[in-house]
Amino acid sequence: MTLDRLDVALLELLHDEPRIGVLEASRRLGVARGTVQSRLDRLERSGVIAGRSPTLDPSALGFPVTAFATLEIVQGQGHGAVIEHLSAIPEVLEAHTTTGSGDLLIRVVARTHADLQRVINEIVDGRHVLRSSTAIALETPIPLRHVQLVPVARDGAG
Repeated sequence: MTLDRLDVALLELLHDEPRIGVLEASRRLGVARGTVQSRLDRLERSGVIAGRSPTLDPSALGFPVTAFATLEIVQGQGHGAVIEHLSAIPEVLEAHTTTGSGDLLIRVVARTHADLQRVINEIVDGRHVLRSSTAIALETPIPLRHVQLVPVARDGAG
C-alpha cells in the first residue's frame, strides 16, 4: 500500500495518542473529519492498522519473566497440531516458523523462573514438541515497535 504525507501524520498521531477521536485527529491534522475517517477505513481494510485493542504489559499482569524458545517439532504432522497445542498455553504470546536448526521460535512469559520451567514443560510434551532451547530476556532496550516503519514505507526506502 502506498502511504502519503497525511497517512504518515495520521499513523504517527494514532501511535502517540491511541485514544484520540476522529474529530480531534481531524482538528490536529487540519483536515475534514470525513477525510480522517475514510483514511482510517482504508488503512484498516488494507491491514496497515491491524487492530485497536490496548497494548497489554505482561509484567504488569504478573508475568515479569520473558523468554524466547526455539522448538524442534515432531516431523510429518505439519504445524497445525503444534500451533493448536501452543495456542492452548496462555503464556505463549507468539510463534513464528523459522529456518535454521529449529522449526518454531516462540515468545513466552512466566511469573517466576520456576514458573518458566513449568511453562517449558507444558510446551515440550513429546507428542508435538520434541525439545526446546530457551533464552531468558534480561531487559528490553528496544520494545516491539512499528511506527518507525511508516515514513520509510511512504518514501519507499529500505
